[in-house]
Amino acid sequence: MCRNITTLRGLEPPATSEEIEAAARQYVRKVTGVQSLSDATREPFEAAVREVAAITARLLDELPQRRQPPTTVPPLRRADVQARIAAREAHERAHELGLPHEHDDEDELEHATA
Repeated sequence: MCRNITTLRGLEPPATSEEIEAAARQYVRKVTGVQSLSDATREPFEAAVREVAAITARLLDELPQRRQPPTTVPPLRRADVQARIAAREAHERAHELGLPHEHDDEDELEHATA
C-alpha cells in the first residue's frame, strides 16, 4: 500500500518508539490523504497516529523473531535523514530565537507567504 513504510520487525537494535510513530504517521497520512494538519484535522489525525503506533508496538512485541533482518534500513537510522532532521530543527530554533540564518530559494518563498 505505501512503499515509504519500512519493515520494523527484526531490526537490530529493535525498532524505537520514534520509528514506530513515524511508520504510523506515514500510514495515517496515506489512508486519510491528509498531508498538512489544520485545526479540523489535527486531533483526529494525531489520535489515529497514537492508536496505530500502540497497535504496531504490541504487534511487534507479540510476533516471533524474524529469521533474517529486513533488507532496508528505516529512514530514521539513515545518516542523510538524520542530517536533514537536524538541519530543519536548527533552522526552526533560529526562527524561534530570532537568530540570523540562511534560506534556500524554496524556504524564502515559504517564509515570505507565512
